[in-house]
Amino acid sequence: MSFLIAGFIGGVLRGAVGLVKYIASYKDVEIRPYYFIGSVLLSGLIGYVAAWAIKDIAHIFVGIETAPTSFALIAGYAGGDLIENLFKIGMKEPNLFEIGKKIKEITSLTKKEE
Repeated sequence: MSFLIAGFIGGVLRGAVGLVKYIASYKDVEIRPYYFIGSVLLSGLIGYVAAWAIKDIAHIFVGIETAPTSFALIAGYAGGDLIENLFKIGMKEPNLFEIGKKIKEITSLTKKEE
């Protein structure tokens, strides 16, 4: 269980590092607490799943009965990073926060048309 918790922590660290990078890159950053908490928890969940996958892979393919907890931290961090980059590639937008702004603009335009 501690292995999976470490994966969750790795994912949370990835989410927090992403936020710090965003704050450092832009001026007058508005942080919405619920969005922040949701993003970090989602990143932690992705880290949890990545650690679970690494644990199974280590057991099945490498034959390691108990993988070190550091593997889970790395898997959690890398899993969050992988999902974020796949999302960016799929949306063709280099910044996830810009995607949110575009979605908000589109939503407000469609409401005005109705």
